Amino acid sequence: MSTAAYPATALGGHHDRPGFWRAPFSPQTFREFGYALTGLPMAVLGFCLVVPLFSAGIGLVVTALGLPVLALLLAVARGLGAAERLRIRSLFGEDLPAPRELAVRREGVWGRITARLADPAGWKAVLHQVVMFPWAILSFALSLTFFTLGWSLALFPLYQWAFRHYTSWEGYRVADWTGSDGVHHVYEITSIPQITGVCLLGLVLLFLTPQLIRGLTGVNRLAARALLSTEN
Repeated sequence: MSTAAYPATALGGHHDRPGFWRAPFSPQTFREFGYALTGLPMAVLGFCLVVPLFSAGIGLVVTALGLPVLALLLAVARGLGAAERLRIRSLFGEDLPAPRELAVRREGVWGRITARLADPAGWKAVLHQVVMFPWAILSFALSLTFFTLGWSLALFPLYQWAFRHYTSWEGYRVADWTGSDGVHHVYEITSIPQITGVCLLGLVLLFLTPQLIRGLTGVNRLAARALLSTEN
């Protein structure tokens, strides 16, 4: 199967994208999975910094105090953007060019504040933190769910005996309920066809999960190129 390649970088990126059948076991997939997992705490940190600073700055904008707060917001957002570019470079080998450095044309504190407020890269970094926050939650939830579910179901034949050996169940208990007629119903996975079916379902999820994670992280990389880099 022919596959596309990640962009080459000056830092020596991870060039080869694994094929469909190798993807679940490829280091690239585990890097993408790690990116999706670490993206949530980074997004929470960014959101918790950006939103209060923006709210405080707008609330105080009628006074002289609002402008320094907004300038601090933009400086923090730029720092968060640099951290995101570092994550992408470390895990994907893709070196995104940093935005131009802040151009200060007037001396003094107010000169730096006004330069910071007129910084397009800072405002785009703020937008990135706000827009990508819900996406980070979605990516974390889907990646973790599909990854763990796929592996646990695919490996089910290896540990299915433990339910019968260490519990009172005959096999893994899927459902246990009592109907309105008072009859107790139990559904357990015990037979070889049932165990095989669970394993096959796990294999399907196992091979589809890398494609899902790649799509989710691909959106993050596109957003970083558009909002955190000069590479547009």
